[in-house]
Amino acid sequence: MVTKINLTEDIIVAVSKLIDDSMSNRRDPSHSDLEFQIKKYGLEQGDPKAQGQTVGKAKRVRYVLNWALEFNIDSGEKLLVALLNLVRGVGGFRKGSSNYVGEEEIINLQQILKNSGYYLDDTGNIGHLILDNITEFEMEEALWNYVRRAKKGQEDAALLTGTSKDLLEAVAAHVLVKLWGTYPQTVNFPTLLGQAFVALGLKTSLEEIDQANPVKKAKIKMETSLYQLGCSINLLRNKTGTGHGRPFVPEIPHEDARLAIEGMAIISEYLLNKMSLHHFL
Repeated sequence: MVTKINLTEDIIVAVSKLIDDSMSNRRDPSHSDLEFQIKKYGLEQGDPKAQGQTVGKAKRVRYVLNWALEFNIDSGEKLLVALLNLVRGVGGFRKGSSNYVGEEEIINLQQILKNSGYYLDDTGNIGHLILDNITEFEMEEALWNYVRRAKKGQEDAALLTGTSKDLLEAVAAHVLVKLWGTYPQTVNFPTLLGQAFVALGLKTSLEEIDQANPVKKAKIKMETSLYQLGCSINLLRNKTGTGHGRPFVPEIPHEDARLAIEGMAIISEYLLNKMSLHHFL
């Protein structure tokens, strides 16, 4: 069951579009419904109405979620799910209902959520998208979304929703599929990551460093360090379960886990950028 949704600017805009501001044909949920949910998740500080401002419902939702994006992302992500449940509960996803939000708004939100690793059906039910079953372009968009979240140290970005792969493993596999047409599904992680590095012309060892000039030596050291860091992070992986929950073994302190997640993001971003450049060579 989905208890929270990635809080991003495009999702905030799309969700706020489900909340009506019309004065002629008013739709539920009401301001009081919104206020209950905002207070439930402790986000009153970001609520313009709580600050004495008069705003419409859509703008109110957008303000609260944008505030949460900066100051309380966990509660904001939970509020997103609550808002979708609220809209569904008043008939917002049912054609013919006086509270129906509109086909265009639903399709737009479905596409945006899909890029973040979720599916939203036409009745408003949300679930985890199986990333292995989406198109190559959609996969790349989803991976970039996870990278952006992992760069902020967000733990749920380390393990990809709907798959047993972690972020770096999925990026390495995607690089090989993009450049070689396939990837070996039975090899261990160091081999998979190493093959991705090789496919991109990156070094995984210092074998050639003696023959290199100073700049090349520094580059080889940087690339091999990233490879070793990726392998070290993978050793900390919590291999139990199906890819949900805490991504690292329980004895890893929080600050070490955060460093590992941000390390995943740095390496993944580097590989994805190198892959993009590779297409132009």
